[in-house]
Order: sequence, then structure tokens, then C-alpha cells
Amino acid sequence: MNAAAISVRSLVKRFALSRDLGEIIRRPFATRSATALDGVDLEVGRGEIFGLLGPNGAGKTTLLKILCTLVLPTAGDATVTGCDVVRQPSLVRQAIGYCLDTERSFYFRMTGRQNLEFFAALNNIESDRAAERIAELTEMLGLSHAIDRRFATYSNGMQQKLGLVRALMTDPHVLLLDEPTRSLDPAAAAEFRHFLRGTLVDKLNKTILIVTHSLEDASECCDRIALMGQGRISASGTWAEVRGAIRNGGTSAHQAGHL
Repeated sequence: MNAAAISVRSLVKRFALSRDLGEIIRRPFATRSATALDGVDLEVGRGEIFGLLGPNGAGKTTLLKILCTLVLPTAGDATVTGCDVVRQPSLVRQAIGYCLDTERSFYFRMTGRQNLEFFAALNNIESDRAAERIAELTEMLGLSHAIDRRFATYSNGMQQKLGLVRALMTDPHVLLLDEPTRSLDPAAAAEFRHFLRGTLVDKLNKTILIVTHSLEDASECCDRIALMGQGRISASGTWAEVRGAIRNGGTSAHQAGHL
């Protein structure tokens, strides 16, 4: 396998929980926390599509948010293209494109083009270069016909495509995608998977880490996958290897039920 594009070692994330007034009075210096990640180890090779599967609350999205520097880890280390997410966040942000929550991260009254131009300005992309990238990427994803329509008029599939265009605007080495086929019909999801593999990885040599609940995403698109539950990785490998682990009791019945 190529040198790692993403490397995670003993990663822990705990979130502080709120306390009611009575608890604060009784124990003023006590704290309560919930563990989202509990010692995660993960490595994603360059030019690989790696999938994270597991039930809601398993820690998958928290891991993505740490990798794209939106959330700080409590303990452990994580690097993207060799850059540490805590000590070198600006370099990490230059290396990644992420699509975590498409519907709630665009301005509904603005057109697709206006949304992308705004994002480009936030990332210090010059206007001429931004126009070139918007034209290139919307053509690549078949979105040119709708780029000057308001985002509010977009279908779920078009919203997902615009989210991917935004993630690709800076021509990143690594893409972090959170359930990108969630709202797509089977035909659109299959087209999306083909684009990830055939264009982004095979032609453009991108590395993709994808959170998904879709068996089709995992089996048809990913080179390797990992199963997560309760903040830990319980099994990892190729689809055939992980499916074997499920049959052999390598994951909990609760997790296996989601697969």
C-alpha cells in the first residue's frame, strides 16, 4: 500500500455534559463527560477509498470532524498527508475537502454559483480561478444546467453534487465525505459511486474517507472498510474480510444488525 494519507493513533474524544443546578450545588467541582472516540487506530493509504460503517452514535462523524480540524481531540494523534491536525491545522485544511452536512451548509436563497463563489472567497481563491473551477467541476458532475438556480430549488441529488463541487474547489488531496449517498435514489447513488471510483480516484488520484450506512457503498466502492461501535473500531479490512468477521462474531450483534 502507498504511504498513508490519513493516520490515526489512539485517538480519544470526550465531550463535557451539562449538569443541572442541584448537581452543581452538591458537587461543584465534578464533571461529566461522554466518550465519542475511545482509542481509535486507523490508516488510509493514498489513492484509496476507505469506508467507515456503524450505527448512529458510533463516533464516525466525530472522527471526520477531528480530521478536518473542526473538533479537537482529547488525546491521541491524527495526521493528514503527514500534517498534524492539532499542531498544523492550516496545512491540514489545505490538503482536504470535506462534505459533512450538505443541506444545512449552503445558503438556500443564493444560487449554486453564488454559494460556491462565497466559499471560494473564504478560501482565498481568486475570482478568475474560482470561475474556472466552478465551470470545470459543475461540467464534470453534470450540474452546469442548474448552477444559476437558487439552492432551495435543488433536488437531494443536486445538493449532494454541489457539496462535492465545493469540496473539490481547492483541488484537495483528501476528501472526507459523510453519508454522500444518503438521500440519493439507487440509480443516482450508483452513478455517484462510479464517479468517486472512476474519476476522483482512478483519474485524479484522490484519497477518500467515506462515512456510510450503505452496503452498496461499502461493497462496490471501498477498497477497505472499518466497523465502528461505541467509539471503537471492531473490525477492518476488505469487504470480504469484514463480512467474515461479522459471521464469526467479530462485531456485536447490534452492529451486525445494521449491516
